[in-house]
Amino acid sequence: MKTAFSGCRFFAVAFTVIFSLNLPAAGPPPQDYPIRPAPFTAVHLNDAFWAPRLETNRAVTIPYAFGQCQASGRMDNFERAAAVLRGENIENRKPPGFPFDDTDLYKILEGASYSLAVHPDPQMSACLDSLIAKFAAAQEPDGYLYTTRTIDPAHPHPWAGTNRWVNDPESSHELYNAGHLFEAAAAHYQATGKTNLLIIALKEADLLCQTFGPDTNQLHLWPGHEIVEMGLARLYRVTGNPRYLKLAKYFIDVRGTRPGGDDYHQSRIPPVDQTEAIGHAVRAGYLYSGMADIAALTGDPQYVGAIDKIWENAVGKKLYLTGGMGSRAQGEAFGDNYELPNLTAYNETCAAVANVFWNERLFLLHGDAKYVDVLERTLYNGLLSGVSLDGTKFFYSNPLESDGSHQRRPWFGCACCPGNITRFLPSVPGYVYAQAGDTIYVNLYAGNTASIKLESGRTVIITQETRYPWNGTVKMTVQPEWRRNKEFTIKVRIPGWARNEPVPGGLYKFCDALNEPVSLTVNGEDVPVKPDQGYVNLVRAWKPGDVIELDLPMLIRHVTASENVPADRGRVALQRGPIVFCAEWPDTPNGKVRKLLLPDDQPLTTRFDPALLNGVQVIEGKGFNVATNEFGKAFKRLQDFKAIPYFAWANRGPGEMIVWIPNSESALRAP
Repeated sequence: MKTAFSGCRFFAVAFTVIFSLNLPAAGPPPQDYPIRPAPFTAVHLNDAFWAPRLETNRAVTIPYAFGQCQASGRMDNFERAAAVLRGENIENRKPPGFPFDDTDLYKILEGASYSLAVHPDPQMSACLDSLIAKFAAAQEPDGYLYTTRTIDPAHPHPWAGTNRWVNDPESSHELYNAGHLFEAAAAHYQATGKTNLLIIALKEADLLCQTFGPDTNQLHLWPGHEIVEMGLARLYRVTGNPRYLKLAKYFIDVRGTRPGGDDYHQSRIPPVDQTEAIGHAVRAGYLYSGMADIAALTGDPQYVGAIDKIWENAVGKKLYLTGGMGSRAQGEAFGDNYELPNLTAYNETCAAVANVFWNERLFLLHGDAKYVDVLERTLYNGLLSGVSLDGTKFFYSNPLESDGSHQRRPWFGCACCPGNITRFLPSVPGYVYAQAGDTIYVNLYAGNTASIKLESGRTVIITQETRYPWNGTVKMTVQPEWRRNKEFTIKVRIPGWARNEPVPGGLYKFCDALNEPVSLTVNGEDVPVKPDQGYVNLVRAWKPGDVIELDLPMLIRHVTASENVPADRGRVALQRGPIVFCAEWPDTPNGKVRKLLLPDDQPLTTRFDPALLNGVQVIEGKGFNVATNEFGKAFKRLQDFKAIPYFAWANRGPGEMIVWIPNSESALRAP
């Protein structure tokens, strides 16, 4: 497929961050998260599950997405803005389709930068430099960068106000654009050592610091769509400039303090007083992530107390089994407690990305594996479903049931989700391990080799061998890079699903107790599996070649939802390991999976099918199809049943799909 970036190739080499900008002597911030994730550049995946997906993102999705941005005029927006700034009289002054179209390029560039960090490619690097030059030419002299206004200041996009910023709390997305620019600039700088995009970002960040704040001559507005808070925190980490951290905190603290706030924008009351996940789910996830960042960087406990309460509400009453968030299409928003419809579930892909961001940050604050449990559930199900197996089709919403009308699309007018998937996937290796002092956390399981530096300055190499998520056997070989044995701790996560807990809080439960124990050994000797905050702590003087073996029993589990969830009463879902399964039309004789009945006593088996959907585990057995005869009487017909991983559905064309399958006829007849 020919795109604007076709022909770009990557080659794996070691990564070194190059600092070449004349910045304040930053070093690590004075304070930050007590736990630090292992850099994604230090974790090299070689498994059969994630490594091919990251390669598809690098080689297919990134060039494809850039090509779609060129074809849809998103690149042209910057060229038109630059022409206006040069004093040229352009004919086409039509504003972009959406005022946030600029961010699609920022997000894809962020993902491309991550890929360059581990797969340097001169051609792709040159492509990014060319694109960054377009950004620079479209930036106004004082740092303002927002093409819809620059193209025609008198007639910007209808969502933008007549003056800068004044409509941002509602719809202009000026600060949202800035936030994604900051994220992309930090990623590009740290990946390549180049300062061309960082200089652009810092100019706009300095403009924001002059424009917004508590002083009487500044604007007292909150961002309508959060993410600038996260972006400013990231620029603070890169530069050490305290103004960026101060402004990020201000943008949180000003919410809910002035008239005009509402639940949709999380601005009706101050964030520190909020206790419930409300409003637009993506905005909310970014806000909660930003609050965690500011809490870590400032030590403010109010933020932690608030996001802990909000998390308990979200996970205990508003989280889909797939890890999706935001049940309502109207407002792309959280619904009421236990409002979790399946056919109309919204579950925006961007909200899944935000959910991973949020849970990772809560883990870094608290060190509790329950946050990684939610992160993993979202990662393998509600997030990964957002992109097709070939990397060129996408979901915006991710329902848990379909009548056949929901299908993947090659692009969207509002294309936030493809860009978010593109920028997120290269960072997956950074979620596998974390480190605090001389303690290593093993959070996710995937074949990899990782180099982890302890606080003492010593380096530990860990190699994982596993077929996870299809198989629960994980072999980890530990190679400390020193001769004399030294004691340190490796914390091995025992996933919640292996401890009879689908998610924290009791929203879902397994129908049967797990009757196979988790097995853990070190050098062949059994270790008692008594998790503390979800981890087994292995404390010893490790020597090169020590082997940890973990065996997580992967049985087919029937899941039920709380009786408080009306949509799931009388229904059951299937899960194996971290993977949620669904029934899809090609695997059912008449394609009518929404008429399936799966009684609890029907035996089910599982196998790996290498020829199906690039190779997936399937669940098989017998179920009933409920039909109506010519006299209008319902009858059951026994038929073959097959379920596939939810993330892989809709890769074989449009048709019916269902996650929550009736296990009683009353549920099947329910509307």
